[in-house]
Amino acid sequence: MKELSYLNKYFIRYKSYLLLGLLFVILSTIFQILPAQLVRYALDLVADNLGTYKSFEGLELQEVFREIINKSIVFYGVLILVIALLRGVFLFLVRQTLIVMSRHIEYDLKNEIYTHYQSLPLSFYRSNNTGDLMSRISEDVSKVRMYIGPAIMYGLNMVILALILLPVMFSISVKLTLYALIPLPVLSLSIYFVNNIINKRSEEIQESLSDLSTFVQEAFSGIRVLKSFAREQDSLERFTEESDHYKKKSLQLTQVNAMFFPLIMSLIGLSTVLTIFVGGTEVIKGTLTIGNIAEFILYVNLLTWPVTALGWVTSIIQRAAASQKRINQFLKTKNHIVSEENIERKIEGRVEFSHVSFTYADSGSKALKDISFVVNPGESIAIIGTTGSGKSTIANLVARMIDPTEGTITIDDIDLKHYNPKHFRNQLGSVPQDVFLFSDSIYNNVAFGLDHLDEQKTREALNNADLLDNVMEFPKQLETMLGERGITLSGGQKQRLSIARALAKEPSLLILDDCLSAVDTKTENNILNSLKKIMANKTSIIISHRVSSAKLADKIIVLDDGHIIESGTYEELLATNGTFKQLHEKQLVSKEIDE
Repeated sequence: MKELSYLNKYFIRYKSYLLLGLLFVILSTIFQILPAQLVRYALDLVADNLGTYKSFEGLELQEVFREIINKSIVFYGVLILVIALLRGVFLFLVRQTLIVMSRHIEYDLKNEIYTHYQSLPLSFYRSNNTGDLMSRISEDVSKVRMYIGPAIMYGLNMVILALILLPVMFSISVKLTLYALIPLPVLSLSIYFVNNIINKRSEEIQESLSDLSTFVQEAFSGIRVLKSFAREQDSLERFTEESDHYKKKSLQLTQVNAMFFPLIMSLIGLSTVLTIFVGGTEVIKGTLTIGNIAEFILYVNLLTWPVTALGWVTSIIQRAAASQKRINQFLKTKNHIVSEENIERKIEGRVEFSHVSFTYADSGSKALKDISFVVNPGESIAIIGTTGSGKSTIANLVARMIDPTEGTITIDDIDLKHYNPKHFRNQLGSVPQDVFLFSDSIYNNVAFGLDHLDEQKTREALNNADLLDNVMEFPKQLETMLGERGITLSGGQKQRLSIARALAKEPSLLILDDCLSAVDTKTENNILNSLKKIMANKTSIIISHRVSSAKLADKIIVLDDGHIIESGTYEELLATNGTFKQLHEKQLVSKEIDE
């Protein structure tokens, strides 16, 4: 319960639901017990007056007496029906309070987790996979809701029923109560252990189904490769193997379920038999009436479900505690990307790296080593280097997705750590290396960074990204819906749409992280020429492994293994026989071969 105590703040928030639910559980329990007492009165009425009725045999008075008894029994029957209807009303209210409370808490908890996810830094997502993140906000929260709702509802019902019913039973007969209750603890323990087996096998089935689904998804996604290598039969055999594994797990669960209900019914039957046997001996002795036996049988049946639910509720609480522990681990993760002074101001665009080094904590690899450079407002800088040289790390540092392990980064001569991160990023236009587009219209993808964007500005952004002509050729133009991750578009179109999204913000600082790799040289030049005009008075950082992207930059730095090995203008670097010139010549030869 230590982990589940985190939910107490929600119980306090929705205490009105909880208190009303408790009241309705008490009332429904009272109306649940009353019919058994009315049955006892009715049976005792018949049993006590049976001799008197027979003594009037042959007399008209016997018929009158029978009418009186019949009316009394009908009265009890109608009263039982009314009580049952009232109990139904209160059971409805129980669910409308406790279960509704659980749905409210589920909603709030999911929102809290999602909000916290969005506040966490990039390093958090490097160390946790997407499937695990989604599992905690969906599967784990669902298991916690089972504790908040059904477990609490049935738990309250069990406790209140025991507190009200057991004293009533003991007041009638201590001996009969003890005998009637003997099988119930065994029933509860049996259900607890059987339920754990069911849960374990259910989880194994889910894992097997997940593996089967993953295999099928991969097979369909790679159907072109599958057919190219003529591996259809091999794929079918593997599918059959996975499917057979799933079938075996499902049959094992069916076997346990087949034993589950006979076990419950036999223990309930044993309790009823003991009640009748012991109660019968007490009736013979004259200490109990026939009505008491019927009453006790009803009481035993009333106790059966709460006792049965005890094992089930215990199992739910255990699973909820395990799930809440997983949720708490993430909720306790702190965001270290916070503002020290919370500065909110319009940036001019001066970027300075002073002896910056960065080491990735998860891998221990040192991506940047003693990096220093300055970009003045309105200037553009190109960062060139091979794969793994640290280019993207610089982009993440400028956007403050990560903080340097050594050195300082200043924007307009103010330490980047002093800015409000959200306000600062609102002034950035960032085009990441790994392009991501949403399953939405082209218009909404371009306007993603803004609350509203008119059609004219959308067209301008697309035109500057050299994509407008392509978009206008689509049947629905700006309203064209993109597939998952923009699969409807080609690689180059996706990159250009991502650039248009950044340009639509009219940013003070533009970061292009190797985002022109999928476009041809002509398109690349068109985009860079457009950017040159757009960013005339704004700062831009162009990161690329292609030297052609650096042509229009005011200054260039060349990275290798996290170090700056060369810096200067395009002409200056070509004049020296260094790495930049070698890359330029290699890429020039490669271009000529392609042509």
